[in-house]
Amino acid sequence: MLSRQFLRDHTEAVREALAARGTDDVDLDAVLDLDEEWREAKNRGDELRHERNEISSRIGELKAAGEDEEAEEAIERSSELKSEIDEVEDRANDLEADLDEALLRIPNILHDSVPAGEDESDNVELRREGFEALRELPETVTPHYDLGEELDVLDFERGAKVSGGGFYFLKGDGARLEHALIQFMLDVHREQDYVDIFPPIPINSRSMTGTGQLPKFADDAYKLDDEDLWLCPTAEVPVTNMYADDILLRDDLPLKHQAYTPNFRQEAGEHGTETRGIVRVHQFNKVEMVNFVEPASSYERFEGLLDEAEEVLRRLDLPYRVLEICAGDIGFKAAKQVDLELWAPGDDMDDGPEEGGRWLEVSSVSNFEAFQARRAGLRYRPERHESAAYLHTLNASGLALPRVMVAILEYYQNPDGTVEVPEALRPYLGGQEVIEGHEPVGESAVGAGRKE
Repeated sequence: MLSRQFLRDHTEAVREALAARGTDDVDLDAVLDLDEEWREAKNRGDELRHERNEISSRIGELKAAGEDEEAEEAIERSSELKSEIDEVEDRANDLEADLDEALLRIPNILHDSVPAGEDESDNVELRREGFEALRELPETVTPHYDLGEELDVLDFERGAKVSGGGFYFLKGDGARLEHALIQFMLDVHREQDYVDIFPPIPINSRSMTGTGQLPKFADDAYKLDDEDLWLCPTAEVPVTNMYADDILLRDDLPLKHQAYTPNFRQEAGEHGTETRGIVRVHQFNKVEMVNFVEPASSYERFEGLLDEAEEVLRRLDLPYRVLEICAGDIGFKAAKQVDLELWAPGDDMDDGPEEGGRWLEVSSVSNFEAFQARRAGLRYRPERHESAAYLHTLNASGLALPRVMVAILEYYQNPDGTVEVPEALRPYLGGQEVIEGHEPVGESAVGAGRKE
């Protein structure tokens, strides 16, 4: 969230950032007019209170001097002023609430290094990793949604039966592979000095507002009926808000937390072909890294956070690319953002590399600077005798599980329809090297089986 003072002092910078982002749902002039009207009401209230205080002090003097008629007039005027003050203050409070609501909808200011661009087609590819020695793939790679059902490790029909579209079952080795990935990622980040957090899954509106999910993204989240609670859309929300309205010390920083959570979002299936499979779903697992740092070191930490997220992909030996996100595609909260995208060779999409397939974003590494800190009241004291200042927050997925699963099922696919287990995951699967699948169960499976 931008401060009112920043908005007044740097109006053109905010206007330029909105234009660069292509933001068309913020009327900046209306917000500035609202701010001016609020300040005028507040100043008028101060003037009226000052006048009433002066009259109140005179009432005693007039009574002591025996000037009862003037004293009664002063008392009457004081009563009129009280009513006027109440009216002006109510107006000022209403204006302030409207102003705060408007400020919550203004996105973050962009870092100078963010490339210009209108949409995702203008994102800048920084580099590719893992393409110099690709493993030998089948002549035709089966998409994960077909292969997962053939191996009976993914069950979309029963997921829809239990919960509706956008939900699915992981079964047998599929479930074991998911658990292995979660534990593997947590272990990698522990090596990187992350402290484990296991947060609550329902989150209140104040916390959702603190990290920027509300009010802008309310339609993407799951709200519990009749309660001020939302299902966790990302562990970034509860972990960041752990320290809401706290004051940390310089010695505490950088503070690095990681958390595994299930996550819930209503945006599944917005992008056509992604309605098939587990690329876009309503519930998914994710390991999240959240950093709290001093402002002076936040961009150095940004580079470190990017490397920490990449380490998971390097150890899984999965091909990926690094994208710098342009102004027109960057997240609402981010001042700077770099995405990691895995290569999944099963679907021949328009956005795939020369080898075919498509790119799947598995992590957005973001520096929010003080944007979330101001909303949530996250501060630190540089020295014990100094005033508290807003710290900077950063986060990255380490990683989002469904798309990693997609990449493993497609990239590690063998010609016989089995899937090789990445070497880094084998210790978590009791040394298992290949996923061969399971025979389906039930009358509906009779005669179907899996392909030999």
